[in-house]
This record gives sequence, structure tokens and C-alpha cells, in this order.
Amino acid sequence: MDNSMPLITKFRNYLSLIRFSHTVFALPFALIGFAIAVVHDHHPFEWLVLVKMLLCMVFARSAAMAFNRYLDRSFDARNPRTAKREIPAGIISPKQALMFTISSSVLFVVTTWFINAACFWLSFVALFVILFYSYTKRFTALCHIVLGVGLSLSPIGAFLAVTGYFAWLPVLFSLSVLTWVSGFDIIYALQDEEFDRGQQLHSIPAALGVKNALLVSTLLHVGSGTFVIMAGVEGQFSWIYWVGTLIYISLLVYQHMLVKPNDLSKVNMAFGNTNGIASVVFAIFTILAILL
Repeated sequence: MDNSMPLITKFRNYLSLIRFSHTVFALPFALIGFAIAVVHDHHPFEWLVLVKMLLCMVFARSAAMAFNRYLDRSFDARNPRTAKREIPAGIISPKQALMFTISSSVLFVVTTWFINAACFWLSFVALFVILFYSYTKRFTALCHIVLGVGLSLSPIGAFLAVTGYFAWLPVLFSLSVLTWVSGFDIIYALQDEEFDRGQQLHSIPAALGVKNALLVSTLLHVGSGTFVIMAGVEGQFSWIYWVGTLIYISLLVYQHMLVKPNDLSKVNMAFGNTNGIASVVFAIFTILAILL
């Protein structure tokens, strides 16, 4: 990367590298976990804990995305869909991406040290999961599930940051994230079905074909809706929560209406727009239900 490049341009390049806008997927569920701890489980609200939790989200996700781009740089260069990404395009060098991964990882672990002991010791487990995901496409079609596991740590992690212990309710939200993310990642991977087969990479679409992959995605999203309902029952939330649940499930159904086995033209709309709206709207209704 050109050292004479303006600082704001470099900053934007790194935001693009880690797809910072996609933080909208997991962050709303982390805020749900935080709200459950403070309001539902009656722990004191502390701005500093909230800030440290948000920093952990940013650092962990930055490390995971940068490492994924670093590790997949040769595949990205050969794939017409991804050849313009920052590393294959020469905007950010592999060394810079790796250093960014290491620094983000260190900042994540250090931040957890200032939260509580449980978060600190579990930070190494979380870091292993989110970095290990980048290897999984090389040997298993279950890579989508591993990604789901990584993002599903957000509600549990936020709850743990406040309380220092585990509880069943945030676990239910984490299970809903796991199945939701795994399902929409399969939809996203439909774009690379032929490329993955040609490169001996593993994915549900490459293993099962488009039609069966969509079926697996649908089943996972049925699971996500089920866990959201179970969380509502467990938390004994008000009608506000159930309005948010209805919208969330409706948006899951809608994204499957957008993507057909013979028409993948709306994959990005289903992946980005629909899921981003689903997470934000659901979190707003859920947090309102917890507060009220």
C-alpha cells in the first residue's frame, strides 16, 4: 500500500477489508445479551463495561475478517467475484493484513482482561474459533456452521461481560444466531458453487448443489425462528417481543423467496439487506421488551 496515501483513505481501505458494515449482523444480538444481563438479571448498568464489550466485538471481528482475507488471498485472486478485494488488488499487502490481524487479536484479549476473569480466559477459546473458521473451507462443508458458532458468541459474551457467569436465556439467543448465520452464509456461498468445486474447496452448495443447499439453509432458519420463540417463552417477554419475532421470521421467509435454484440474482439482497434489517429490527423490539 502506498505510504503517501492519505490517512483517511487507508482507514477506509481497512474498513473495506474487514467489511465493517457487516458488523450489523452480530452486534445487535450482543446488545440483547447486554440488556438481558442489566435489566432481566438485575445487574448494574456501567457505561465502561458497555464500551469494553463493544470494543471486544470490533477487535474480534476485525481479526477474524482480516485473517480470512489474508488466508484466502490466492483463492480470491482467482475468483472473478473477489479479485478486486483489497489484498489481491494490491491495495493492502498480505503482511499488512496479517499484522492487522495480530494487533486486533492482541487488543481483543487485552480488553477482555479489563472486563473480568471469565471473559479473559474464554477470549482464547473465542479467538481460536473465529480464526479457525478461515481454515475450515479447505476440509469440511460444515464451514458455515463454524462461522455461525463464531458469531453466536456475541450474546453470550456480552452477557458474560456484565455478569461473569452463563445463563440459559442468552444461550438460546446464541443458538438462534448460530442457525441464522449458518443459513444465510449458505445462501451467500451459492455464488461460488462452481468455483469452490473447481478449487477443491468445501461448502454446502458445492457438496449438495443449489437446490439441496437452499433446503439446508431453510431448515437452519426454521431452527433460528424456533430458538427465538423459545427465548421469548423463557424470558416471559411482553407482546413487543413477539412483534419483533414476527418481523424477524417474516424476513427470514422473505430472503428465501428472493433466492431460487434457477435465479441467484438477488443473493446479495437476501444476504446483506434482508439480514441486516432483520437483526437490527429484532434487537430494537427485543431490547424494548426487556426495558418495558
